[in-house]
Amino acid sequence: MSFIFLLIFLHSLSPMIHSLPLAPALYVFGDSMFDSGNNNILPTVAKADYPPYGVNFVKGVTGRFTNGRTVADFIAEFLGLPYAPPCISIISLSTPLTGLNYASGSCGILPETGNRLGKCLNLNEQIDLFERTVRSELPRHFKNPEELSDYLSKSIFIFSVGSNDYINNYLQPNMYSTSNRYPTQPFAQLLVDSLGQRFERLYNLGARKMVMFEIGPIGCIPSFTRQHYKQDGQCVEDTNQIVSFFNQRLPALLKYLAFTLQGSTFVLAQANFLAYDAITNPPKYGLMDSNNPCCITWANGTSGCIPLLTSCPNEYKHFFWDAYHLTEAACSLIATRCINDTSICTPFNIKELVQL
Repeated sequence: MSFIFLLIFLHSLSPMIHSLPLAPALYVFGDSMFDSGNNNILPTVAKADYPPYGVNFVKGVTGRFTNGRTVADFIAEFLGLPYAPPCISIISLSTPLTGLNYASGSCGILPETGNRLGKCLNLNEQIDLFERTVRSELPRHFKNPEELSDYLSKSIFIFSVGSNDYINNYLQPNMYSTSNRYPTQPFAQLLVDSLGQRFERLYNLGARKMVMFEIGPIGCIPSFTRQHYKQDGQCVEDTNQIVSFFNQRLPALLKYLAFTLQGSTFVLAQANFLAYDAITNPPKYGLMDSNNPCCITWANGTSGCIPLLTSCPNEYKHFFWDAYHLTEAACSLIATRCINDTSICTPFNIKELVQL
């Protein structure tokens, strides 16, 4: 049994390991790495609401941009919580107290990111929806504001955002002007400054325990490698360098916020190197293919999955599902390390974060 397959099997047992949730709720923000179906009803081409997406997911096709569970799903399982449902795709008379997913594929930190693909929810719009949840929907479930504040302070908030500000903005100079207006480092600072403002807003709404994932090595995704190097899968290191300027600024931002926002805890999920290492050394992680999409994609392996076509037979041995997104196996690897390893999620892993 391979290392990756064992991780997925153990995760499938995790809801049985503890009966009481380790946190009252999980709130999810970001992009298609975490999107669980919000884009399904938005007017955008950035959708995953058709097979083979969800081929290995217990609920089938949901709008997740992978074959199975996302990193957010694995974290929910560890916490003993249901998968956070998409906030705008569910029809419910009552807002679940176990959390919601606000993530939206193709969007980012900046409002214009991804808008050429259609409508998506940028990070500020996601927080608008969370504010509506906090102001209008959650209070009816609590006796007083103090109980609501206690609930929010113990809940976990996770973020995967920023990659599209490069993929669907800065790195498309023919469609967006940001690369003409900002050199690489000032652009990274613009993103980090904007992100800091969003975190402060969430803090003012009651969030206290926040986990921010780094942008991954997007110079290694098939969409980039196949355009630059055709079929050999070599990472485009110039692109990775550009993204590194954003990741390098995250530790200082999160430390500053934790120092200035009383009672807050900010965790940095250092997933970039872990992903890069898995891509460049796949056998180390029980993988066989870290260069090619598992599904058959449009545009010769550089885009999303073609509907209804059969995917590769051994998904758990692949790192990439389509030309942009990870397989369930890769998501399991990242989530497991963030839950248990303080060298990946720092200064606290998620197992420690829930005990604070």
